[in-house]
Amino acid sequence: MTTIVKATTKGQITLPVHWRRSFSTNRFIIKERGEKLEITPFDIEKIEKQNEYTVFDAIRDNKGRGIKAKDLAKILKTTI
Repeated sequence: MTTIVKATTKGQITLPVHWRRSFSTNRFIIKERGEKLEITPFDIEKIEKQNEYTVFDAIRDNKGRGIKAKDLAKILKTTI
C-alpha cells in the first residue's frame, strides 16, 4: 500500500493509523537508503533479550568499548 504524507514546517510526518496499529511499538528506526527512507518498527523488549554489541562512535560514546543491546534499551527507556 502506498500513502502520501506531508511534512509539517518542523519536518514531522504522521504515520497513518492503520500502520501504527500494525505494530506493538511507538518507536521506529529510519534509515536513509540512497534516494529513499526506510521506516522499521523498533521493539525495545526484543533488543533487551539480545546480547549483541552495538557500536556508535565508539571513541566518543563509550570509550571504545561498544554498548550491549540490553544496556542501550535501558538508556532508551529512560530518555524516550
